[in-house]
Amino acid sequence: MKLSVLIPVYNEAATITHVVEQVMAVNIDKEIIIVDDGSTDSTWQVVQELAARWPEVVKPLRHERNRGKGAALQTAVAHVTGDVVITQDADLEYDPTEYPHLLEPFTSPEVQVVYGSRNLRRNPRSSWSFYWGGRLLSWLANLLYGSRITDEATGYKLFRSDLFRSLDIQSDGFEFCPEVTAKILRRGIHIHEVPISYQPRSREEGKKINWRDGLVAIWTLIRYRFFGE
Repeated sequence: MKLSVLIPVYNEAATITHVVEQVMAVNIDKEIIIVDDGSTDSTWQVVQELAARWPEVVKPLRHERNRGKGAALQTAVAHVTGDVVITQDADLEYDPTEYPHLLEPFTSPEVQVVYGSRNLRRNPRSSWSFYWGGRLLSWLANLLYGSRITDEATGYKLFRSDLFRSLDIQSDGFEFCPEVTAKILRRGIHIHEVPISYQPRSREEGKKINWRDGLVAIWTLIRYRFFGE
């Protein structure tokens, strides 16, 4: 099973090398597709250096201007050659050593989607607003779609590649997450959850999502439930 690791990155020159080194250290068949989403720091130079270091694995792509996480993943999907896709943030909040654990459910052909849940294991919490905002999104998704997920907003989402392509992502920003959740649940596809570790970073450390993104996420879940795709 080949894993396609999709890394949208924006102004993460300080962390992207460490993240890619962590992914490369995982002993699985993989490709790493990095989309530099119009960074204004030295991120693109670092990404090119990583591609030169591992030319058979790392695929560097670039947006001339910042367009958002969803837009970066839209760009990445056209280059996927793996059997399973995982979204990987470019910061250090999520641990790539957990990939094998996350991939285990895919040994069953019935499994199409796996989410890594930060709430199925004791983890440090982000700020009060981030933690409870995430819990609210999970509760709302379950209410609207009849699911029982615990971490809708997780950064670790895995899909079989053919399913991921068929989702036809429309969102340019962080609302990518509720969009794909809504589309999956509307199709009646079960989301399997696996406990993961989590090391939240603060806004001072570069965390970019904010309360406005939370409101957009709520509206996205509602919109796809009642107004379709």
